[in-house]
Amino acid sequence: MQIKILVVLFLIVGFSQIRGQQQLSEKATVSVITCGPGDVLYTSFGHSAFRIYDPENKLDRIYNYGTFDFNAPNFYLNFAKGNLTYQLATQSFSRFLRIYKYENRWVKAQELNLTTTEVQQVFEFLENNAKPENKDYQYDFFYDNCATRIEDVIKTVLKDKVEFSNAHITETKTHRELINDYAKEFKWGKFGIDLALGSVIDDEATKDDFKFLPDYIFEGFENAIIKRNNVEFPLVIQAYNLNKTIDNNILKPLDFLLTPFVIFTFLSIIGLLICYKDFKKNRRTKSLDFLIYFISGLIGVVILLLWFATTHTATYKNLNLLWAFAPNLIIAFYMVKNTIPKWVLKYNYMLLSFIGIMLLIWVLKVQVFNIALLPYVLLLSIRFLLINKLSSSKK
Repeated sequence: MQIKILVVLFLIVGFSQIRGQQQLSEKATVSVITCGPGDVLYTSFGHSAFRIYDPENKLDRIYNYGTFDFNAPNFYLNFAKGNLTYQLATQSFSRFLRIYKYENRWVKAQELNLTTTEVQQVFEFLENNAKPENKDYQYDFFYDNCATRIEDVIKTVLKDKVEFSNAHITETKTHRELINDYAKEFKWGKFGIDLALGSVIDDEATKDDFKFLPDYIFEGFENAIIKRNNVEFPLVIQAYNLNKTIDNNILKPLDFLLTPFVIFTFLSIIGLLICYKDFKKNRRTKSLDFLIYFISGLIGVVILLLWFATTHTATYKNLNLLWAFAPNLIIAFYMVKNTIPKWVLKYNYMLLSFIGIMLLIWVLKVQVFNIALLPYVLLLSIRFLLINKLSSSKK
């Protein structure tokens, strides 16, 4: 009796597993969806996803590798440390498209030239990848994101049937230049990126490296081929627009005045005027000195933490430390004293040499710094020289 019960249970479980693997119809298709940039920094690079469409089974689903869970334990701490856990999420295509229409972002589809069997294989791979135990992955902005996963999935499923050519990429760029192509309209966001990311992103990007950006994934699929019986066919059957944007950008007159370069220039001019008054009166404005050292030192500490205390791959070797020298955080408290120790004056000459090295590194493009730093670095240099001159004249 017990054996019969076990057999029945085994058949029930087996039948449910077979039913769980939905069989798509011959009309089912796989498409790569590419979305245009949005009007906030984190959407400025665009987005990529898969669409599985089967009209006979009334299936129209998006597979999106660009999601994360804000409610995950220690989310913000893990985010800061570089432990970015992203997920493959699924949703109806209609809802997905509605969101991008609301955000006024263009959406393009590339229907892939796959057989019914190949469509089924991609579908089953994505379904398995979307299971709770498989959906998480460690995100990397440059090497493992919503865009890079698209090509990886097709290569994993179809193996040597497909061939992606990078021949259409003829330009030479660094990772920083590629970021700038998309973030240049977000002046403060771009300033933060240039401040936080190190010289590692100033290396020349390989052609494969371009594909962290959805636009290059789109172009990659347009130029890819699939082989059947030693005959090559385009991987994409057709590409078409699903949503066209409406140009409703309104130029705001104050936008230019609020850029980092203008703000830092304005603040630096105020600092330089104080320097001029101090020089004329042979005195030192201690509050300005404290702020200059404290702020640059604090920024330096943050840069060090991003470099050594996180797993972010793009924050290594950040030479912004040459002007944002972390020990300045301590030196700031010596600046409120009437008499500055002699060793601090030597320390200032060291800071001046660091700024000189920074400018040389900038010219040689070992690391490209944000242009907004120029007026601030000028203020730092003049202030360090003035501090030493005023302190020496009183001895």
